[in-house]
Amino acid sequence: MATALRQSAKYGLLGRLAPFVVPTSVHGRNGISRTALPYLMSNQRHSSSGTKIKVDLDSSTGIAVMRLQSPPVNSLSLDFLTEFAINMEKLEMDKSCRGLVITSALPKIFSAGLDILEMYGKSPEHCGEFWKAVQEMWLKLYSSNMVTIAAVNGSSPAGGCLMALACDYRIMAENPRYGIGLNETQLGIVAPFWFKDTMANTVGHRTTELALQLGLLYSAPDALRIGLVDQLVPEDQVVSTAMETMAKWFAIPDHARQITKSMMRKPTIDKMVSNREFDINNFVSFITRDSIQKFFRMYMESLRKRKA
Repeated sequence: MATALRQSAKYGLLGRLAPFVVPTSVHGRNGISRTALPYLMSNQRHSSSGTKIKVDLDSSTGIAVMRLQSPPVNSLSLDFLTEFAINMEKLEMDKSCRGLVITSALPKIFSAGLDILEMYGKSPEHCGEFWKAVQEMWLKLYSSNMVTIAAVNGSSPAGGCLMALACDYRIMAENPRYGIGLNETQLGIVAPFWFKDTMANTVGHRTTELALQLGLLYSAPDALRIGLVDQLVPEDQVVSTAMETMAKWFAIPDHARQITKSMMRKPTIDKMVSNREFDINNFVSFITRDSIQKFFRMYMESLRKRKA
């Protein structure tokens, strides 16, 4: 616990925000959905590179590697999230792709979470569009029919932690300086209900309750201890280990694994989908408050002073 609190203090301002309360109704769509977008390929190896994300698919192995490459810290901006969603749709529709490894192309950071610039001084309409894109990232990843493995090769606070949690399996660099967790309360805000549910489904209710109330960031060893990540390996072996781990998942017939995944995750997905508009409206109402915007302004000024 003490180590996690120290990690939170160290990385507290990296996790870039994600508020709110928990709706209670639970109704929604049936099963895991797949979004249709054509993705026609002729060669065994294919590469797709946008400005913020690079995807390499080896059709002979069925494994795609998605590298996050949005300096300086892979913040989840609207452009980043849009690019992420498009790439997920393409991979989901490619029959040759059975598994996805997500990692960072930047040193020491997996993703620092939501981009504060998408929420500071923006119109309610923009904030709503941004939050819908955050929801879409989670939905596409959490409901994916692919095997998804997060190769966490750096710190991953807040929204970065959510991205890793939405995967089926998490491999993290064995570096005690790297932190991972949903640390929103350190910034005076509240993780939304679907952040909370995703973490509780992974590490259990009590551990989640302590983590969210105290805004904890866990070191890599502590993250393994509580089950937030599944495996620690040397930093230069994170991606290669993820590729090797795919073999264990690929040994299971796809239809059986996919149906089981849907059965386990459907209640959480349905709860989010049925409350999606509520969640967006709640986010916009919260993030546009004068007190929150004032905090953002103070935070931005502190960053400018630090750079100076």
